[in-house]
Order: sequence, then structure tokens, then C-alpha cells
Amino acid sequence: MINAEVQKSGGENVLATIRKFTRRVQGTNLIKDMRAIRYHARLRSKSVVKKSALKLLKRKADYRQLIKEGKVIERVRRPMQKDQKPQGTTSQSRFGETTPIAR
Repeated sequence: MINAEVQKSGGENVLATIRKFTRRVQGTNLIKDMRAIRYHARLRSKSVVKKSALKLLKRKADYRQLIKEGKVIERVRRPMQKDQKPQGTTSQSRFGETTPIAR
């Protein structure tokens, strides 16, 4: 057990003492450790992980089959690299299209 003890100095008010105590407790990682124990999530068993992976594979295969049959329209993915151009753009770029936008 970790003890976090704080003494009130001469001209220190109560709020400053409480802040000092809070910092001392945070320095010991006591709250972090207690929350890790309180909100501990169990690891999933191998069979549960395998079942969920098989479900995901089946859903992907079903989706690909629906696309092949023409029942679902395939989503167009965005390009991953910066130097790739999105589909449907012309070779000439207009002024301001290539300038980066600050976020």
C-alpha cells in the first residue's frame, strides 16, 4: 500500500494543500493502477476470436458476391497516397487545387 502524506506549511491555504496532495497521489500512479484493476477487460478466448474472424470473412465474401451479382454498388475508395489522383480528374489542374488545406 502506498501512502501519500502531505503536511500543511505555514502560510499555505487549504486549497493549496489539497492541490499538493492531488499531485502527490498522481505521482504515485495510484489512481491509474486502481482504474486498471476496476475496469479490467478479460482477454477473449481463442475460440471467440476465431469465430469473429470467420464471421468477418463470411461477411466480406457475401458482400463480394452481391457486388458480382449487381445487387450492391461497389463503394469507390479514396486514394491512399498523396501523389495518386482520384478517378475522373483531368491532367490539367486549376489554380488552388494542389495547395494544401490547413486543418
